[in-house]
Amino acid sequence: MDWTAGLQGLVGGVLIGLSATWLMATLGRIAGISGIVGNLITQRPKGDSTWRVAFLLGLISGPLLLMALGGGLGNVAGSPGEVIGAPAGGVGLMLVAGLLVGVGTGLGSGCTSGHGVCGLARLAPRSMAATGMFLLTALVTVYISRHLLGLGVVQ
Repeated sequence: MDWTAGLQGLVGGVLIGLSATWLMATLGRIAGISGIVGNLITQRPKGDSTWRVAFLLGLISGPLLLMALGGGLGNVAGSPGEVIGAPAGGVGLMLVAGLLVGVGTGLGSGCTSGHGVCGLARLAPRSMAATGMFLLTALVTVYISRHLLGLGVVQ
């Protein structure tokens, strides 16, 4: 068993929980990425742009710092020379999927980080329903793409 991957996941989860707790405790804000980015882009600055930019820079600089220190990002591509594999359905499909994710976060009033991490911790019924739908949708999508369409299956 590879304990390194489990330990990295545990440390990452603890850091996500601590950052969400810190943001709620210090600013009274939920660490939902779609809300942080969406409000930064769509609303005029209301004096809270600084923490939003800092939060986003932290999301970007964390992995870069890890790579600079020699930690790497792990290999999820399945071949030794790559870090992340090529999109299974092509770039066009990824763009459409990203657009649909954006629409979904708007319709669902949040994303997995806002509902799944922060909302569940607050025992919010709306977040429980949203997170359940996220998981169900993911299960159905993987089943259809792998078993019915044959995408993403490593041969």
